[in-house]
Amino acid sequence: MEDIEDLLVGGGGGGPPGVRLVQPKHKKKNNNIQDSLKSYTAAKIPGTQTIYMRTFGCSHNQSDSEYMAGQLSAFGYNLTESQDEADLWLINTCTVKSPSQSAMDTLISKCRSAKKPLVVAGCVPQGSRDLKELEGVSIVGVQQIDRVVEVVEETLKGHEVRLLTRKTLPALDLPKVRRNKFVEILPINVGCLGACTYCKTKHARGHLGSYAVDSLVGRVRTVIADGVKEIWLSSEDTGAYGRDIGVNLPILLNSLVAELPSDGSTMLRIGMTNPPYILEHLKEIAEVLRHPSVYSFLHVPVQSGSDTILTAMNREYTVGEFRTVVDTLIELVPGMQIATDIICGFPGETDEDFEQTVNLIKEYQFPQVHISQFYPRPGTPAARMKKVPSNVVKKRSRELTTVFESFNPYVGMEGKIERIWITDIATDGNHLVGHTKGYIQVLVVGPETMLGISAMVKITSVGRWSVFGEVIEILTENVISHENCVDKISCSNLNETCCSKDSETCACGLTSGCEQTEKNNFSVSKDDRKPVDYRSQNLIGWLLRKRKDNSHRKVENEMVSEMEEKQRTSAKLHEWALVDKALLVGIFMSLLTIIAVFFIWN
Repeated sequence: MEDIEDLLVGGGGGGPPGVRLVQPKHKKKNNNIQDSLKSYTAAKIPGTQTIYMRTFGCSHNQSDSEYMAGQLSAFGYNLTESQDEADLWLINTCTVKSPSQSAMDTLISKCRSAKKPLVVAGCVPQGSRDLKELEGVSIVGVQQIDRVVEVVEETLKGHEVRLLTRKTLPALDLPKVRRNKFVEILPINVGCLGACTYCKTKHARGHLGSYAVDSLVGRVRTVIADGVKEIWLSSEDTGAYGRDIGVNLPILLNSLVAELPSDGSTMLRIGMTNPPYILEHLKEIAEVLRHPSVYSFLHVPVQSGSDTILTAMNREYTVGEFRTVVDTLIELVPGMQIATDIICGFPGETDEDFEQTVNLIKEYQFPQVHISQFYPRPGTPAARMKKVPSNVVKKRSRELTTVFESFNPYVGMEGKIERIWITDIATDGNHLVGHTKGYIQVLVVGPETMLGISAMVKITSVGRWSVFGEVIEILTENVISHENCVDKISCSNLNETCCSKDSETCACGLTSGCEQTEKNNFSVSKDDRKPVDYRSQNLIGWLLRKRKDNSHRKVENEMVSEMEEKQRTSAKLHEWALVDKALLVGIFMSLLTIIAVFFIWN
């Protein structure tokens, strides 16, 4: 079907300007479906229905879903995690792997069986608009997420709507409902410059399109004011940023770092980047990664340890160049952590090619390796190449997984004191999730009020995928002016003294003022150990978008109040202890006096 940029008269009523309503191919059958949907939603006032959303794929897809949820919520729609309670389902899809698309197909079939109106968004409809599974379904493209309300409205009326073509990027200041209110996923560009033979994503996301530096800086200012504690830069290839608009990644990173709070309360995480586009900027990127408010972590996919296979993949780099990226960053950035990706069983991969991949993983012992089997994606060059037998692909995947799981990258961390930033609840419901400067996952026990704060922890044990820690101090950061700067106060990296009264720049490089760090001892009672899920509380309306979220300050104030109360209680106990001592001395002296008098009289 054609893209929708015009209004088609007929088909059961008009739509909003710029939206085209698709004329049914099978009029009688589709009209019955439309009549059923109309009767299903007729009893509700438009804009008050309930929407169920499901997201597949990468962090960029997650950000798109958060933007769509924000617009729907601002318009009045309710969001639910219950499929049965929903009046409409919205599925945001991923086309990277066959399993993700198969899960989408299953969900679409389930929605049809439930006779619920359905909107499909994301990379699948954008890259494969003629799929049989999408017949009779409303779809919204990856660059049309700012019009999701229109699509939902028309779909609830029983219309089939398709929005796919767009020449400009969606605005960054749209209303947003974050899955995690402390984490902002910030898309810095869409599409990529590569032409990997196995990748379907470019069919959907297209050629590189970068947001302007000023727009991204403005967004960072807004989310910091909203109380966000982690900012994830997201794209199909972070390293390619800006090449279409005359800038580059280091220019953007330095501009964003300048906006981060000087107390280290908000951290920046740089997203996935392919090797070709950061080779010329390694030293500049390393300098940014050393900044105390930037995680020393980078996701750099290698995909194969064989140059032969990399050429067949059209990855545009060699294994040697990948090694240069990794070695340079590890050398220049203390505590640097690197994650990578591997595809097992790419067409033409021999046993020797696979052995080179195994040796690469053994050599570097990456803390995170995302291992996947090759999945031929329709329409890609690799789908036409001669495939490796599926049993061989599975065997290689299992072997590489065994190799990866045979070493523990966190051995030696036991007993160490680390600063972490706590932003999430673990899946077990009993731990909170924090990350070190190197983005190592640390699980701690504590109340929900610890979310969004930074703390010092002692590592008590290590696992294969994360480490466990005990909170020993809650850090409360207060930025103070130079006029009030004491002789020596803590710097944001906690390892240096900051400045004296007359200095203008902190030892760690901060120029916006010194900061004083209060360290509060913190104990966790048994009753406080299970945190409460906060996600359902995070509905941000359009009119509240620019309002500053002071929840983190409230948490800090509560902890300070708790410490002050403990100090007052301790003082009272101390006073009673002095009285008790005085009484005991008095009683002892009285006894001595009585005994003396007794002996004198006798």
